[in-house]
Amino acid sequence: MADKKDLPNCSVAGCKKPVSKAGYSLCYEHWLSAKKSPKAAESSPSLPEKKPEKASSLLSSTGLGERLGLSSQKINQVLAELGWIHRERKGWVPTEQGLKLKAEAKEHHQTGIPFVLWPESLLSSRILTNTVKELSGAKASEQAEQPQAQVPDPASPGFREKFAPTHRATDGHWVRSKAEALIDNWLYMSGLVHAYERQLPVEEELYCDFYIPGGKVYIEYWGLENDPKYAARKATKIDIYKKYNFNLIELTDDHVRNLDDHLPKMLLKYNVIVN
Repeated sequence: MADKKDLPNCSVAGCKKPVSKAGYSLCYEHWLSAKKSPKAAESSPSLPEKKPEKASSLLSSTGLGERLGLSSQKINQVLAELGWIHRERKGWVPTEQGLKLKAEAKEHHQTGIPFVLWPESLLSSRILTNTVKELSGAKASEQAEQPQAQVPDPASPGFREKFAPTHRATDGHWVRSKAEALIDNWLYMSGLVHAYERQLPVEEELYCDFYIPGGKVYIEYWGLENDPKYAARKATKIDIYKKYNFNLIELTDDHVRNLDDHLPKMLLKYNVIVN
């Protein structure tokens, strides 16, 4: 360690005191002053220039809302409906699907209430932007022609463009068969909020028959079991449900004949309770 007398004098004009440490250019007093003075700090090796922090690319629900023209509350409702977040401790936490989209779970440093941050790349998600358009009414409604005489395959490409639903359920939903009307009426009379032909939040172009947002449950009614083309499309559809680990209830004509016996037990498996 260098002796004080061997150290050079402080570089400040008129100061005769030795520098505080070998390799430094200021005495201890001027070093302290340099900590408070940006100009003096520039001449001191002990005070390196602080590099600006890199801007975060993560967005809160407020940030997403500002980009998409919705409030943070609406954004969280959309993300919850898509099955990417769910309620917990007065806040929101990412689901398995949300984590696959690179969501990050955070907690407020004072309250401990959880919230979620999202990568900017989520803004380019076709699933999210389509849902926001639907919510705002910006997405044009699909034009449908009158159904033809033959029984169509609901799983076939272009089906919704060619065949309009012709059965009106009690809650006002127009559905495509008597069986679907019975299912819709049962859900409505059981007090379960549900959607008909909701597009799945996946990259594949796929629609479910019914969706219950309260339990993130999808319901499929298989009505053309003896048709080979329908059976092939059914298998493909089931594979997609399995791929994303979605909650799926499958109904056949036997189930529809007595929904009171079957649906409550099927729904209870996913914590949806029917009173």
